[in-house]
Amino acid sequence: MDIKVLGPGCRNCVTLEARTREALDQLGLDAEVEKVTDPAEIVGYGVLSTPGLVVDGELVFAGKVPSVRQLTGLLSR
Repeated sequence: MDIKVLGPGCRNCVTLEARTREALDQLGLDAEVEKVTDPAEIVGYGVLSTPGLVVDGELVFAGKVPSVRQLTGLLSR
């Protein structure tokens, strides 16, 4: 599983990364989590409001920070 956290490094972006890692730990999943801070790459995913979350090349959240519970449900599929 390849996961990208999109954002410039703001508090919400840091929170999203932490929650994503927590959800992965709860599920016992091994995944590559990458921070993407390049504005051109972020916009390339269609994100106009950060943070954004990309799982295996698909944008799954943008402009908000989902809960650990929401992330756990999403990542367990």
